Amino acid sequence: MSRLLVATRKGTFIVEKSNGAWVSRLSGHAGQGVNIVAKDPHTGRLWALLGHGHWGAKVSISDDGGDTWQDNVAQVKYPEGTKFIAQDMYEDASSEYGVGWKISTKPATLQKLWSLGFGPGGRVYIGTIPGGLFESHDNGATFSLNMALWNHESRGGDLSVDTPKTETKWFGTPASEGGDFAPGIHSINVHPTDPNRILIAVSTAGVIGTTDGGKTWHSRNKGMSMDHTPEAEAEWGHDTHLIDQCQSDPAHVWQQNHAGVFYSADGAATWNKVSVPEQGVHFGFPVAADARDGRRAWLLPAQSDQQRTTINGSLFVARTDDGGKTWRQQRNGLPQEGAYDVVYRHALASIGDLVAFGSTTGNLYASEDGGESWVCVGNNFPPIYAVRFG
Repeated sequence: MSRLLVATRKGTFIVEKSNGAWVSRLSGHAGQGVNIVAKDPHTGRLWALLGHGHWGAKVSISDDGGDTWQDNVAQVKYPEGTKFIAQDMYEDASSEYGVGWKISTKPATLQKLWSLGFGPGGRVYIGTIPGGLFESHDNGATFSLNMALWNHESRGGDLSVDTPKTETKWFGTPASEGGDFAPGIHSINVHPTDPNRILIAVSTAGVIGTTDGGKTWHSRNKGMSMDHTPEAEAEWGHDTHLIDQCQSDPAHVWQQNHAGVFYSADGAATWNKVSVPEQGVHFGFPVAADARDGRRAWLLPAQSDQQRTTINGSLFVARTDDGGKTWRQQRNGLPQEGAYDVVYRHALASIGDLVAFGSTTGNLYASEDGGESWVCVGNNFPPIYAVRFG
């Protein structure tokens, strides 16, 4: 499928291969921020999650392949009175880590529509900041907040009670469009054969899973470690950047984390760290699992948290074919000097041997041989937030 859905800071673009050449067109949402655009594999409908500083967050759909779009089809809105425990960071010279936390309870208002997931029978999932999972069972006609996850013990329990708790294991992410340092759901992986099994990932909390369609949720962080807290192997508080599950063998799940690269061969029940820092495989944001072979995955390394650029100004993709035991740097066709691209967590995707990614500098690259060689699809896009196939 040589058709890319590209979400950017200034609109939705569709890039297709025609007569041997890649051709792009502005599909919709001109001038608007598009956090992600994706195709529901069960219905063919395109979904776009919009974020605009003036007009706010909106859901947009297309049923004709992106020729026309309809905004605000269903309202994603927190129920009145919904609250969450916020932990705002501030500088504290007396602290070992140089920061302190101000704890407060805030009303939940929609700050960002961030991620999408799809299941059969009209199931659509939207992840938001501050940390809400909205679900629809009627193909988006209505959405409701999953209260079992929202009231989960890890994030403070049910805050509507008279004496709510004042402690949460969910921290924040600077990716918010509303300015608050609030947690966000950026990954939604619906099991390909059992839609009641769903894995989500939160910045910052970790990986959480359900096996009963969202009635109950449990942490899936065993084997993960952190480098930004004294409790390196705590159950909660992991800064997962993205997770991606193999579609043909969903036991294989890949994770790019703030603290490294992790791989699971048992459906995220346990994780193994497969970073190789000396080869540049450690810090980054996106990861893409091969849909055919769960041991294969691609990622885009970055220098570090403090220096969020390519490593030494050289752009490459890292690929493993053996579950992270070994990694190869794929550089053919990518700029090797003066390249300081940043690739966001949703801006890398793979389908078969076609792999594509886009950067915040508006560069879009594609490979049709699993990353062995790359071509530049375009240089003049607005900053790219997400790349998917459609």
